[in-house]
Amino acid sequence: MSYSEQIKQVIEGSDVALFMKGNPSLVMCGNSDRALKALRGAGAPVTTVDVLPDPEIRQELSALSGWPTIPQVFVKGELVGGADIVQELAESGELEQLLRERLGDDYAEQRDEKTVALA
Repeated sequence: MSYSEQIKQVIEGSDVALFMKGNPSLVMCGNSDRALKALRGAGAPVTTVDVLPDPEIRQELSALSGWPTIPQVFVKGELVGGADIVQELAESGELEQLLRERLGDDYAEQRDEKTVALA
């Protein structure tokens, strides 16, 4: 399966997908860390994907999303944005509202964090 197909599977199959540099136990970028902290603070169930193992992952992701930078956050298959946008949404309370609207009022009860490796 191509990276493009795997990326689509993660985006479409996850409530919240975070494409980041590194993984939750070893974050390799300040912006990825900010996005992860904002999502955790909002109680989001997050599926993370490390884009560092192969430059092609980043290329395919940006080609699919139209967003040039990492991290990239998707909620229910829709691009929300990068670290700045997600952090601003979290600070204003809009991130929790967005998660409630798209995932349901009890989204935080399902809080789960998993990492998917693309191969």
